[in-house]
Amino acid sequence: MWIDSHCHLDAPDWSDAQRLLLRQQARAAGVDFCVYPAVQRANWARVRELAHACGDGYALGIHPLYVLQADEADLDALAQELQRCHADPRLLAVGEIGLDYFVPALCEPAARQRQWHFYTAQLELAQRFGLPVILHVRRSADLLLSGLRQQARRRGAAPGGIAHAFNGSLQQAQAFIAHGFGLGFGGACTFDAARHLRRLVADLPAEALVLETDAPDMPPQWLYTPAAARASGARQSPNTPAELPRIGATLAALRGLRPEALATQTSANVQRVLPRLAALRH
Repeated sequence: MWIDSHCHLDAPDWSDAQRLLLRQQARAAGVDFCVYPAVQRANWARVRELAHACGDGYALGIHPLYVLQADEADLDALAQELQRCHADPRLLAVGEIGLDYFVPALCEPAARQRQWHFYTAQLELAQRFGLPVILHVRRSADLLLSGLRQQARRRGAAPGGIAHAFNGSLQQAQAFIAHGFGLGFGGACTFDAARHLRRLVADLPAEALVLETDAPDMPPQWLYTPAAARASGARQSPNTPAELPRIGATLAALRGLRPEALATQTSANVQRVLPRLAALRH
């Protein structure tokens, strides 16, 4: 059975009824478990409720794309929410947190500083509550690693977790692995042109890989609508967790494995880097 380690099934693309139907379809396809990371204070309750309704897990945090709208009160509220939900076995991590240096507005000096503040503050919260983190990594791997090293110097160790949608170098991959992270791979690896990603999937240690859809985003090649077609009015089909087994089969072929073997390995990996998931499933 497959585990989707990163899925935004709470996204506004779908109604509540559609979310439950999509989750049923994913389960029928072999997706045994999904992890729903929050992105801002406004959806903390939604991811928690969805996880309980679907028998899945969730993470609470403030995504870097939302830090310009957030303030210190949101960090205080996050601390209170992590305290309140700490006994909930379906709370698996602090996330989605991190740094994004792809979006132009977030590359301005003030925005970079604000992102860094929210990132390091949430690392501290993860450490305080004994939780791993789910990291947003977009043109920011070296600085994220710098934050982890600083945390390790201050606290003796940094929280492990998952580096979501990893697209860095082999050296950066090895550094995340050394900090106790799994590396998230999904639909982007299904494109023939994604040579670097496909090489990473083929060459990294099997224990480093975790699978994800990032639904409704990060569509695999068979769902992708080219930019020219979208400019002409065609719509991009949303990604869903039911696509994970086919994504997994594509990645298994890159490693010369049977899909069942990759499902077993990556499910074990997710449970290792999100220890509460292992306890929940057993």
